[in-house]
Amino acid sequence: MGYISPDGLANLKKYAYKGVDKSLLSRYVLNPFWTWLVTLWPTWVAPNVITLSGLCMVLLNFAMLIYYDPEYLSEKGGADGPPHWVYFTWAAGLFIYQSFDAIDGKQARRTGMAGPLGEMFDHGCDALNTTLEVILTGRALNLSRSWWTVASQSAALANFYLTTWEEYHTGQLYLAVFSGPVEGILLIVGLYVVSGILGPTFWDTPALTFTGLEKIPFITKYVPNKGLNEFIMAFGAVVLAFNIITSYINVYKAKIASGDKAFQPLWHLLPFPLTVAIQVAWLSSPSFSRSFILNSPLFVPLLCSWGLQFAHQVGRMILAHVTKQPFPWWDWMWMWSLIGAVDANMPRLLNRAPFIQHSPENVKIFIFATLAISLVSYVRFCALVINDITNYLGIACFTVRKKDESGAWKKAQIVDKANVGKRQ
Repeated sequence: MGYISPDGLANLKKYAYKGVDKSLLSRYVLNPFWTWLVTLWPTWVAPNVITLSGLCMVLLNFAMLIYYDPEYLSEKGGADGPPHWVYFTWAAGLFIYQSFDAIDGKQARRTGMAGPLGEMFDHGCDALNTTLEVILTGRALNLSRSWWTVASQSAALANFYLTTWEEYHTGQLYLAVFSGPVEGILLIVGLYVVSGILGPTFWDTPALTFTGLEKIPFITKYVPNKGLNEFIMAFGAVVLAFNIITSYINVYKAKIASGDKAFQPLWHLLPFPLTVAIQVAWLSSPSFSRSFILNSPLFVPLLCSWGLQFAHQVGRMILAHVTKQPFPWWDWMWMWSLIGAVDANMPRLLNRAPFIQHSPENVKIFIFATLAISLVSYVRFCALVINDITNYLGIACFTVRKKDESGAWKKAQIVDKANVGKRQ
């Protein structure tokens, strides 16, 4: 069963990318670099190959965490972290990811391959990268397996969900003065570099002590002298609040301009806090001991399964945008985590042992089963959507080819070179 209705397939041909980038850093610093960088790629390289290459850099970073810091995924939790030089590779890998993510749209216009498939593929890779960077950043900031990392995951996914929700209701992608894909990524790159130089324990330094503000009684009276890493989390909360406000303002203006109900889109925000509540309930379940999963090697697999489910959720939202289909309220992939959360909370709900997760070994089996099912389901979603779009539009996903009227493959015509410098 496919994800696109016949009417949705017909709407693919009406799709046209629209975007607004208000980032001064992007406009005056990064865009000239990206414009030059895309010229290094031959025109026979498909845009999606560039996108996938960027994601592979992030996957390599994650693999290096597993290889060089195996204790992080063990019972010990890894107090020391990976060798400091690993953080420099994370910084380089993430910067390459950002660069490739920025030029895939330019390559699409160079090769005449711009279209809805590119946006689907781009957002899918971005969604996967979000969770992976949360895990890596939490390690670099010495937050490790903690509620701070869970809060970081929730905030990062919330920002992504907001952007997708906003694009669905306005018809265009907004990048604010401070946005995740530009300033946010560069901030994380900087954090990796500092961790590489000073080590992740540096971020435990009390912020007021580090800045010298602890000598000012008025400040110490009202501001707690917490670690730098916790202040970074607080900064992330401020950015999230700012993005919530600006996203809704954009949606409100778009709905008023089109004569639609301005407050109805707010209902489409509800699925996200519901999914966060499910995951937090599972993580905080009272089985064996409070936060058993949080303090065990199962923490990372659970975050990864959460990220895959989220990628499926926002993938369907982007698909609804490009095909002009109804907003996807419900995602069946939530069911598995909902079962896990309810079962693990049986001691709290019914004062009895869980039906499934009644032993540490069963918890492990169930979480890894959740991860496997989430991965297979998301891969299936990607395969079906790519197959439907490529077949209907007569294009290839990873080669610069199109079908002519007879159905024979031909090279796509190189077009729109004048606009290669514009960001997709």
